[in-house]
Amino acid sequence: MGRVYLANHHHLSRLSALKVLFPKIASQNYDFVKQFQMEARAAASLSHPNVVTTHAIGEEDGYHFIEMEYVPGRSLQQLLDDEGKLTSQRSTNIMVKIASGLAAAHQVGIIHRDLKPDNILVQHDGTPKIVDFGLAKRVLSETGAAEEKLVGTPNFIAPEVFQGELASPASDVYALGVCYYLLLTGRLPFVCSSLSELKKSVLTDPVPNIRDNHPEISLAIAETLSVLLSKSQKNRPQNAVEAMQLLDAISGQVEDIETLLVDAFRGRDNVKWIRDGEKYLIQVHLPMGRKQSILLEPSSHASAEKLLMFSSICGPVKSEYFEHALKLNSEIMHGALAIREIDGESRFVMVDTYPRTTVDAEEVRCSVLALAHHADAIENLITGLDQY
Repeated sequence: MGRVYLANHHHLSRLSALKVLFPKIASQNYDFVKQFQMEARAAASLSHPNVVTTHAIGEEDGYHFIEMEYVPGRSLQQLLDDEGKLTSQRSTNIMVKIASGLAAAHQVGIIHRDLKPDNILVQHDGTPKIVDFGLAKRVLSETGAAEEKLVGTPNFIAPEVFQGELASPASDVYALGVCYYLLLTGRLPFVCSSLSELKKSVLTDPVPNIRDNHPEISLAIAETLSVLLSKSQKNRPQNAVEAMQLLDAISGQVEDIETLLVDAFRGRDNVKWIRDGEKYLIQVHLPMGRKQSILLEPSSHASAEKLLMFSSICGPVKSEYFEHALKLNSEIMHGALAIREIDGESRFVMVDTYPRTTVDAEEVRCSVLALAHHADAIENLITGLDQY
């Protein structure tokens, strides 16, 4: 239908995303223009931190356009492509925010009808924002008559819509459930080679039990998924408000590790990290061109007792440094120097732990920076190298 440009607003000195409808399409098909304007009106009526803001709509020299806020980051689908499936906690926290944005639409009578990871943008700080209301419409048209059309992306279409029923807020809730399943597993609940096979599976096959292949996922999450993906829309939350309440109840109000890291190191270019499953490898760039790596991982305890564990290798154990190690442990505020067996060799390791349920971003920041500096100083003292 058109293109989206990164544009600069001269009067307001800000970047914007400018969606422009192809003039040829606009001149040949009034329905496209009507749909384009419908998208703009639907999006412009919403003001929510998890929905992309529409600043202006208009037409200039035959070019129909929508000016929207520019969201630096990537789509949720790109995040999945880059990182693979997400942790249960991070998935749930993201879905709570998406459901909150979708709830704002449902509360003013707007159905999205094409909710999927490609239509959710994720800012650099991890905030998701719903975009592309190109298929969105109010529950009833201006004349009060509802349109009968099969629209949306097939894998996210609810069973009742496949059967010819009208899309409803509960249909959006089904798409929300598919997104949740995808975040947790890295795959869709139904994978088929044709639209007819997909339709048959969605209508007749039971939703795969997520715990069969992912036993680490809690029973509460599995039960929530089964409700969101229920084949009968009467058994699903009737709108995103109810879905958000359901998701919020299992989120535990505990920030996921990714969010903690973003909050802890916002604006600090010397700290980067990569995720490996539930573990994070954090690299801290230090003065004089040196660097130090910190491993961050949750413990295997039960949820209420789970710890967040930090560790950084300093070098091989040497008995002549035992006295120095004891003195250091009595002086430092964050962490302690310990001895651990790693790859069959005894090594000095800086360690620190916090209760998972109460740790905050400030504690994460202080711990990571303190461990990095102490571990690097010990490594330099013992080996003179910058290996870890």
